[in-house]
Amino acid sequence: MSAALSRTMEIRKHVVETDRGVVAAQHRQAAEAGAEALRAGGDAVDAAVACSFVLGVLEPWMSGPAGGGAALHWRADTGRAHALNFGMRAPASLRIEDFPLSGEGLAGDLFPWDRVVEDRNVLGAKAVAVPALVDGLEAAHRRWGRLPWAELVAPAIAAARRGLAIDWYAALIIASATRDLASDADAAALFLTDGQWPRSFSWAADSDDRLDQSRMADSLDILAREGAKALHGGDLGAALARDVRDKGGYLGLDDLAGNRARFETPLAVPYRDALFHVMPGLTAGPTFARAMAGLAGETLSGPDEACPAYARALIAAYRDRLSGMGADGEISAAPGSTTHFSVVDRDGNMVAHTQTLLSLFGARVVSPSTGLLLNNGIMWFDPVQGRPNSLGPDRPCLMNVCPALGHAGGRRFALGAAGGRKIVGAVTQIASFLTDFGMDLEAAFAQPRIDVSGTDRIVVDDRLPGRICDALKAVAPVTVTRKSILPYPFACPSGVLQEGSMRSGMTEPTSAWGDAVAEQG
Repeated sequence: MSAALSRTMEIRKHVVETDRGVVAAQHRQAAEAGAEALRAGGDAVDAAVACSFVLGVLEPWMSGPAGGGAALHWRADTGRAHALNFGMRAPASLRIEDFPLSGEGLAGDLFPWDRVVEDRNVLGAKAVAVPALVDGLEAAHRRWGRLPWAELVAPAIAAARRGLAIDWYAALIIASATRDLASDADAAALFLTDGQWPRSFSWAADSDDRLDQSRMADSLDILAREGAKALHGGDLGAALARDVRDKGGYLGLDDLAGNRARFETPLAVPYRDALFHVMPGLTAGPTFARAMAGLAGETLSGPDEACPAYARALIAAYRDRLSGMGADGEISAAPGSTTHFSVVDRDGNMVAHTQTLLSLFGARVVSPSTGLLLNNGIMWFDPVQGRPNSLGPDRPCLMNVCPALGHAGGRRFALGAAGGRKIVGAVTQIASFLTDFGMDLEAAFAQPRIDVSGTDRIVVDDRLPGRICDALKAVAPVTVTRKSILPYPFACPSGVLQEGSMRSGMTEPTSAWGDAVAEQG
């Protein structure tokens, strides 16, 4: 825990309540775009499309059209949950022999894999996996959307034409990756000054420096007019694939045409008097289910006192995950590149949606023809062969995303988080706060949490009492830390909740840009 951080500062957010719809996202302007779609008569799905595209413009280092993810949809008219997987996969022409181990120990990004020569699975075009985000948005819109697709993409186009304003938060994020961004000429031209320095900003006033996202705006305009087919088999996809190959990667037009979103049967997770729905397959959904099953056998007397039970349940869940789904043990200090938003509309339809580039700034490579920052989904694979999640061509990527739907005590909610392997622990604890202790969203998001991102360590919020830390030390070694605006020692959740005719939304209190926005009359 940094000795320089204030011990008296408090950071709070208030829950947003309405009898209409609400969008909770990691960027306020993206949430506003979603809320405006609701005001125009749109479904929760319409709000999700608008919110997602704006996030890709205003949080370009977190997600975008060249990424992937997953979402849970709740349809109030049928009382059914639907899982939508738009995850990434390895290109078919990927060559395992291009990723030799360097013998230099562990890689230094999100996962402690054996290091690959030149970090090719982390940085550069060879790290780029096949995206599917846009197809996922279109698949949901085609099924449930009410507003025209082009109208929903329009706010993102307008935002890209203006360009992202460089405030203190954006400047710090860019500065954190300057060295890697400088290694790609197109990324340097977009994010840096003179190709080598972080973008600057004024401490005294709003910055007049903006990213030139005009090429991205042109690509979004194509997607608005042509839909996902432009990227998955059309000219836009051909340009993207050509750029990746020109930079030494594997992405092909056939890869883009073949990696499409798919609806799946969600995992139903009963828990005491509650029922959750999460993603199946190569996601954190099964890990959440395992953690909740372990927690169901515990006696919880209060949210603080429950921390040792949370730790035991999560450690057991991660033990199963690491042995059966792949040893994706994350380096906790590394920044992830994920965003989550949740939506509820006035009819009670809900969306819990997580999208990602994987690492912060993904592969740190920009496609010059499309203006899109590229993912580094290949890093999800273990470069050592013969393991559950070993690298290989045309294989689906293991994701840490954990969008969730829940129902308990007459209340229904949509929830998720950003933060790599920190995600499932945050979702598990907030789900318990809402169901075991009947908290509202504001109390649940303000409640101090622990983080368990593996099997050997517990990170503890220093607001928890000393007796809780002592109890946790009996479970596993403890590291105490203080929540801060940047960096994030814990995941960043966003959620919405419906109780009767009232709906509420909340985002992580320490998230500088995140906010919930209500539909206006």
